[in-house]
Amino acid sequence: MSQPDNTSRRAFLRNTFTLIPTVGLAGGVSLTAKAAEAPPNLSDYQPAFFKSDEWAFLLAACDRLIPGESEGKGPGALDTNVPIFIDRQMDSPYGHAERWYMQGPFVLDGSPDLGFQYPYTPRDVYQKGIALTQAYCQKQYGKRFEQLDAATRDQVLQALEANQVDFAALGETQKLEASEFFSSLLENTKEGYLADPIHGGNKHMASWKMLGFPGARASYRDWVDQHNVDYPLGPVSLTGERG
Repeated sequence: MSQPDNTSRRAFLRNTFTLIPTVGLAGGVSLTAKAAEAPPNLSDYQPAFFKSDEWAFLLAACDRLIPGESEGKGPGALDTNVPIFIDRQMDSPYGHAERWYMQGPFVLDGSPDLGFQYPYTPRDVYQKGIALTQAYCQKQYGKRFEQLDAATRDQVLQALEANQVDFAALGETQKLEASEFFSSLLENTKEGYLADPIHGGNKHMASWKMLGFPGARASYRDWVDQHNVDYPLGPVSLTGERG
């Protein structure tokens, strides 16, 4: 999980953006929010699902997955309220796995082609994944994840992604793997960064402005035949906010 420069980062996010509608629908991302509600400041937000220690991990992890203005890389996950998006999703049908088939038996040793085979909802994956990652950090570094410097946090995230953290050795009994937890975290972080602000992330459409994405504008008739021309109008959210 190397840190891209600003140009490659922008290209990566452009490519990722095309996948978000499919990912969101498949994951059951909530489509409910108060349209007139002003986006909160991340520092003032009180999480509804995550406990304070879990919230500290989430803030630190999202900050490394999409670094922000402080590193000259454009708006980051914290600048755009990505953790708020994830917290709200944990209390949605997606977070509770309401639209998933969750009856056993679970073939824990089966082929990856069988898909997600754990008896865990996304809420469970986060709680267990965070706890196991913190146990790894304490064992490996003697500190909690959020207490590590940026470079070491990146090393931990890379180890999770490569499945080099042995969750079973840390007490996991249902064979949830580190790479599965990382995959959920990364996917939800990208969703929160690129989705419409009505879902809680992408504060003030900052990622859309960076990418030049017009959002939920009603008509593009005048621009259909204007190829390779930058779209001059700012984005529009489903809430009616204009950028």
